[in-house]
Amino acid sequence: MIKILLADDHAIVRSGIKLLINSQSDMQVVSESADGAETVRKALEKKPDIVIMDLNMPEKNGLIATKQIKEESNENIKIIILTMHDEKEYISRALQAGASGFVLKSHNVNDLIEAIRTVHRGEAFLDPNATKILIHDYVKLSHTNDHQQQPLTGREQEVLSYLAMGFTNKEVADKLFVSVKTIESHRANIMKKLEISTRHELVEYAIHAGLFNLTYKNSDEELTNK
Repeated sequence: MIKILLADDHAIVRSGIKLLINSQSDMQVVSESADGAETVRKALEKKPDIVIMDLNMPEKNGLIATKQIKEESNENIKIIILTMHDEKEYISRALQAGASGFVLKSHNVNDLIEAIRTVHRGEAFLDPNATKILIHDYVKLSHTNDHQQQPLTGREQEVLSYLAMGFTNKEVADKLFVSVKTIESHRANIMKKLEISTRHELVEYAIHAGLFNLTYKNSDEELTNK
């Protein structure tokens, strides 16, 4: 029996998903949670095989809760992100945080059941649309890196990591104790050096280069309170 912790801040959504999962002969919802902090606590206490994790939850968002569970649990708890968001930065950040699966709420309910069984076997499961997005962006990013001529400085890497995490220019400036104009200048230099023009591309580059590690160490608490 696959033991599942269901994390979603909407009780009606949890109820529907729970009925679907419990109708299967090989899986059962053993616990539920309505916010990120509660999800982390119950995951560490109940030690489920799989956590079905929504991204938008109070207290801690799903990305932070995912990363914390993977870091703090001695068990091999696997996490499937179940969300309405199909933007590429959410997919990439979910995988970076340690998720083993990514399923869209808008897709067939059988996708979630298949994802649970696939992840429980130790394999990864990505929604077909998510796979296409990641492949497309990886090819695009590889092309960008092949043509990169100027490496980023340490400060530019730090600025990029914060921007990719979604912080505004002002928020980054406050964190680094510099002016907003300085951050704007860094941002312009970064985009010029990398030959990119959108925040989506900044996110993909940061993930590929491993720069999220710079911000995760210092920003989990701040993101939790946003």
